Amino acid sequence: MELKINRETLQRWLEEGKPVTIVDVRSQDAYAEWHIPGSVHVDKLQALNDGDPEAMEGVELPHGIPVVTVCAKGKAGALAAEQLQKLGYDAVPLVDGLKAWSLAWNTADVPSLNSETAIVQVRRTGKGCLSYLIASEGEAAVIDPSLPYEVYLDLVNKRGWRLTAVLETHIHADHLSRARVLAETSGSSLYLPVQKRVSFGFTPLRDGDTLRIGGVVLHALHTPGHTPESTSYLLNERELFSGDTLFLDGVGRPDLDTDSEGMGYKARTLYPSLKRLLALPEETIVLPAHTSKPVPFDGRPISATLAEVRRRIEKLCLPEEAFVEMILKRIPPTPPNYQHIIKLNEAGELPDDPADFEAGANRCAV
Repeated sequence: MELKINRETLQRWLEEGKPVTIVDVRSQDAYAEWHIPGSVHVDKLQALNDGDPEAMEGVELPHGIPVVTVCAKGKAGALAAEQLQKLGYDAVPLVDGLKAWSLAWNTADVPSLNSETAIVQVRRTGKGCLSYLIASEGEAAVIDPSLPYEVYLDLVNKRGWRLTAVLETHIHADHLSRARVLAETSGSSLYLPVQKRVSFGFTPLRDGDTLRIGGVVLHALHTPGHTPESTSYLLNERELFSGDTLFLDGVGRPDLDTDSEGMGYKARTLYPSLKRLLALPEETIVLPAHTSKPVPFDGRPISATLAEVRRRIEKLCLPEEAFVEMILKRIPPTPPNYQHIIKLNEAGELPDDPADFEAGANRCAV
């Protein structure tokens, strides 16, 4: 066996269902916030960093199948693998740890109410970002691309589609947008909600605008609150791409890139946006832009009906003042580097190593 394993190989193993034991040696808090689906946790980070040569003694794992050790950036994982090898395990570290895993992804086909429409959920399992491919009559569009542009072009080409449109639901703060580079590389049209934040060219979408993709139509619904320009897209009158406005178990946070006064204003703006979405038919399928949990390689789309979402999120039934009060009390920790990410997304630029900015859990929901 190789002395180490990279992200692409581990991703392929999980896609193929190859037997493997993934051992995460980080702290309990770090593991609880984000980890590789199906991994085993042993809190050995401090002991490994202290140079304890017996840090992995007593760790019992299945024999006869590969073991992959994981930490944040690779150093502790390499030490853990070395010790496990001495204990008789076929162990290797994941190169660059969860920093590299941030770009791991898988897909799931979303059943559409229109038999002539294909929807593919592209899940960045290492970050919780969800983007979408929509196709009809050979034409395709991508919503909220968060992975390297090659991923989407490869998926489109394998299915025999032609990419004609790239859309964003808003200016993201927790991941670097690949929308501009994907549109430019593929020769597609780039659509963003109308706003004056970005410094590059795009076709603006206003509330009520429509965009045809083959034989189907996307309707733009302005749903501000998470950001002023946040826009949801309704497909076939039944599939809702809700961006970071509405999640399956939460709503978009209103605090990023604003002060306390602006936070309250955005929370009050979010309230009617959510009421607008809740007024759609209860069988509408909600397809958000993020999830707060690692995405398994199970091919099952992360989605729910609007009726299910309403039952899960109790605060959606609150009156406005109670809703705002609850939201402001439950603001989660801010995403790391979010101000840098916003500036890069407004400029339409990508750094040499996006993982330096993006590694870590998704924190968009309240």
